[in-house]
Order: sequence, then structure tokens, then C-alpha cells
Amino acid sequence: MMRAMDHRDHVGLLRDGVPGPGRWLELGAGHGEFTLALADLLGPGGSIVAQDRDQAALQRLGGRVRAAFPAVGLETIAADFTQSLPDGPFDGVLAANSLHFIGDPAPVLEAVRHRLRPAGRLLLVEYDADHGNRWVPFPISFAAWSRLAPAVGLKVPRQIGRVPSRFLGAIYAAVTEVP
Repeated sequence: MMRAMDHRDHVGLLRDGVPGPGRWLELGAGHGEFTLALADLLGPGGSIVAQDRDQAALQRLGGRVRAAFPAVGLETIAADFTQSLPDGPFDGVLAANSLHFIGDPAPVLEAVRHRLRPAGRLLLVEYDADHGNRWVPFPISFAAWSRLAPAVGLKVPRQIGRVPSRFLGAIYAAVTEVP
């Protein structure tokens, strides 16, 4: 039986996409497993703006990040990232298991691109499948992401991590940049 992912796995997926401290936006932070991995990689001096619709989850997340990584700044915003994004510029944006809830992510990705600094990074963690289910309605396979990223004005992405998943086969991490 496949084991559940843990903090080490989350960090491993993100590691090659986070070059060091900076200001990052996270889309759909949820319970914060990837927020904690991002905070671990950013280290002291890094900061995260975590956006999610669930205010209660964000409150719990704030306590977890402050307890584990007190030298990393955290701001939480309770809002739907498909409707509005905080002002940039950001050094990076993390979309970990969040875009697969959007039928057409292009408008969100275009808005994200405009909030990234020149050479800023978009780090995507997603199921590597083209057909979803009721829990993951719109996964974006790496092949599809390789076409979508340039279509919204980003560089061709490169895959930086991959792990097996009980759902939809595998989860990958990919990084792309603003040209």
C-alpha cells in the first residue's frame, strides 16, 4: 500500500523551484501542507501571502507556520483567488493542488503573471492526468501544462519533481518563469 505524503515529500517536490528567500503568493493554501514546505524552503527573511476562501483554515495555518517557522513572514487573505489576487510584485507564486478546481485556469494564470516580478516563478503542483473525478475535477497533466504556460505568457515549464499518488496515478511539480 502506498504511504501518505508527509512534510519531507512536500519539500522534495518544491525544492528545485524555490531558490531562496523571497516574497511568495500561495493560491488555495487550504490546510497548509505545501505552505509549510514553502516556508521551510524560504527560510528566514522569506514571506508568504497565503490566499484561500476558508478563513478558519487560514487561522489554523497561521498558528502552524508561526510555530514551525517563526522567521518566515505570513499574511493570510480569505478570498477566492479566481476573483481577485493581492498586489504584487511577488518573486514566486505557488499553486499546489488548487488549479484543478477551475475549468479554465487561463484568466487566473494571466493575472498571476502580471503579479510576478521579471523572471518571477510560478510553481505548480498538480495531478498528472487529463481526466479528473469529483474530487479533482480538472487536473492539468504536465503535457497540458507545457502547452498552457506559454499560451498565457510564461516560459515552457520544466518538471522538477514527481511522486506516485493513489489518486490519478502521480503528482508532479513544475516550475516556469515570466520571460
